[in-house]
Amino acid sequence: MSAFCRDCLTDAADGATRCAHCRGHRIVSHAELDTLTIAHLDCDAFYAAIEKRDDPSLADKPVIVGGGKRGVVSTCCYIARIDGVRSAMPMFKALKLCPKAVVIKPRMAKYVEEGRRVRAMMRDLTPMVQPLSLDEAYLDLSGTEKLHGRSAAKTMAALAKRIEAEIGITVSIGLSYNKFLAKLASELDKPRGFAVIGEAEAVSFLRDKPVSMVRGAGAALQAKLAKDGITRIGQLQDADERDLARRYGSTGLWLYRAAHAQDSRTVDPSGEMKSISSETTFNENLADYDELEKILWRQCERVSARAKAMDLGGRTVTLKLRTGGFKIKTRSMSLDAPTQLADRIFRVAREMLKREIDGTYYRLIGAGLHNICGASECDPDDLVDKGAGKRAKAEHAMDKVRAKFGGEALGKGRGLRTPAR
Repeated sequence: MSAFCRDCLTDAADGATRCAHCRGHRIVSHAELDTLTIAHLDCDAFYAAIEKRDDPSLADKPVIVGGGKRGVVSTCCYIARIDGVRSAMPMFKALKLCPKAVVIKPRMAKYVEEGRRVRAMMRDLTPMVQPLSLDEAYLDLSGTEKLHGRSAAKTMAALAKRIEAEIGITVSIGLSYNKFLAKLASELDKPRGFAVIGEAEAVSFLRDKPVSMVRGAGAALQAKLAKDGITRIGQLQDADERDLARRYGSTGLWLYRAAHAQDSRTVDPSGEMKSISSETTFNENLADYDELEKILWRQCERVSARAKAMDLGGRTVTLKLRTGGFKIKTRSMSLDAPTQLADRIFRVAREMLKREIDGTYYRLIGAGLHNICGASECDPDDLVDKGAGKRAKAEHAMDKVRAKFGGEALGKGRGLRTPAR
């Protein structure tokens, strides 16, 4: 059984509960600790953690980052979670559960800036980093043992210490032999956690878990399985593979493999993300084009910032609208070449918005990028739109100013006119 102290990285004796070197209690031990190389890192309550770091008076208070009374929770700290607050929960419900919460509007530029710092630290360890969002990513540390002079487990523990010391937030880490289990492990010991799932115990570990723990098994599939009497992963393990394929097609084969802890996906620095989006709910329903256009620009800026932070772009721009009667409208337009620029995302989304202005009142607007690709494929010179190059240079110059002086240091005119929400 291998073991070490997460506080000082000193090797520990088998079965030790306290480090002999620093007297710390955070000992991690596992028989496969020195051989597992696939990790998932997740920043703990990322947005809220940044807000608490920047305002120490919030340290012991429940903090919710999100919109107004009609908005949703972007994230919340662990103190608020004790009262049942969760991400994506309607704000009115969150405040009913936790009336003493401090509500803070998101500062996306700041979160993007800090997320980029975290990602740079990951890439200092391995080029095999696959972002899932601003605050989480997979890492493949195969072959880095000689480079760093330590196992992948110790390398990840050292990374967690560095993030905490230099950025001032905590992270949770899952370590295993494939992506499915690494992500699952990172959710077992939050916050500031480090959990390991080895190959020897993986199938038995999954056996009593609900099928909802299989990433990708959404509510519709869970309901379908439950109708057939399947609610636990162990039932999928006991099922005949051919019978699952007959009943559920290719999904059945996938469920069988997942239940047996099989995942052939590799850590792909350019893969997995399917979309990048941002949306907001208004305090009052809006039908006026000018007002909607201003708010749309802010959402396009946020989408662009997230794409740039992850070195990604998209080939399709999407517009999302929700009417006052809760009907959702989604429109999309494919581009000649992929983009990550706010200006280009906005120009395309604005044209789609114009076609939806017919007196209908809307309570939500959002923008997004789909068909994700790497940044190197984005925004080639435009031979038709002669002004595109100048706008792109201006936008990149603004990005540099924001990175140096803070996310809100500079904004375009249309952004500065955006009403408070």
